[in-house]
Amino acid sequence: MKIYTKKGDKGKTSLLFGTSVSKDNIAPEAYGSVDELVAALGLIRKEEKLDHETKNLVLKIQRELFIVGAELATSKSNRKKLKPNETLVTESMVDELEKVIDELTEKNGIPEYFVVPGNNSISSKFDWCRVVSRRAERRCVTWKELNKLEDSFVITYLNRLSDLLWMMARNYEDEWTASK
Repeated sequence: MKIYTKKGDKGKTSLLFGTSVSKDNIAPEAYGSVDELVAALGLIRKEEKLDHETKNLVLKIQRELFIVGAELATSKSNRKKLKPNETLVTESMVDELEKVIDELTEKNGIPEYFVVPGNNSISSKFDWCRVVSRRAERRCVTWKELNKLEDSFVITYLNRLSDLLWMMARNYEDEWTASK
């Protein structure tokens, strides 16, 4: 088996369940942004100073983002084939993110000002992942609107994930640097 198939050489790619689309279609753009986020989170997970619990949480998020990607890589006509928590984002996945956000909020509070990223390597990487997540979220808004979907939790999941990543960045800072 070879890593290259040559199927994409003419600018087409296959979605889950075989639908073929142009590589500049919103679906590959959306799941490509999510894939970038998975890779960026991998850089955080390898930080030596990251505690074991946070490493496990980051790995869990990376795995959930493959579920997000699977949903994004499915045409509207094939959505019925998706399986909750395997290839379809669920409300319970969003709820789990909210629990962690609430725990971090209770532990650290929330700054009442804009925070400048860059206090240390870990918090900076979490902030970078946050902005990648926000970009993926914007691409997914377009994906959802073009497909006229009402039954997807992808945008809600990425929105909460961005909030969680922001809180995780603040959690790894001793002091927050105000924008003013």
